[in-house]
Amino acid sequence: MAETRVVIAEDSVLLREGIVRLLEEQDCTVVAAVGDGDALLKAVEAHRPDVCVVDVRMPPTFTDEGLRAALVIREQYADVGVLVLSQYVEERYASELIGGNPGGVGYLLKDRVADVDQFIDGLRRVADGGAALDPEVISQLLVRSRRVDPLAVLSPREQDVLRAMAEGKSNGGIAQALVVGEGAVEKHISNIFLKLNLTPTDGEHRRVLAVLKFLDT
Repeated sequence: MAETRVVIAEDSVLLREGIVRLLEEQDCTVVAAVGDGDALLKAVEAHRPDVCVVDVRMPPTFTDEGLRAALVIREQYADVGVLVLSQYVEERYASELIGGNPGGVGYLLKDRVADVDQFIDGLRRVADGGAALDPEVISQLLVRSRRVDPLAVLSPREQDVLRAMAEGKSNGGIAQALVVGEGAVEKHISNIFLKLNLTPTDGEHRRVLAVLKFLDT
């Protein structure tokens, strides 16, 4: 069996070391074991592994650092497999991770990895360009696809700006309400138009169309 080179990203030292030992017992080579998203990206650049095992919530905010790093890896290192191992299904990022190219990606829930063989089989499939998706992940993504929020592509601040636009505020009024500069407001509005696919050909109506999308949700 060909050598499988692995990078592990897990902030819990005990769990990280446990995964390292487990993989080494299965004849995998752990080329790096790190505790945060930035270190993960540096390790991938340095070692170009066959696959990364990535936790979702890591320092500094313990929210979605792991998944955001996984998305960068998927975009910049197409030949590196990504296996997310998490306690949660982060629907939005999971959809982005799997969407487009379903090969070389996995998303397994920690509590549902029944045994070592199941985990190792999933890891090797992802390393070989296949997929390993927990049935619960698939189920939740199917539910999400039926209730997709068109404004989910906007950042929280962009949603705040769009909400203020819907209230009829001018750029100056939005800046005052959100305690930011008008230049920042203009940038947020440009991003809103871009993310909602409102092109310059829509002219001055883009502001109205953006508000209509907001009111329709």
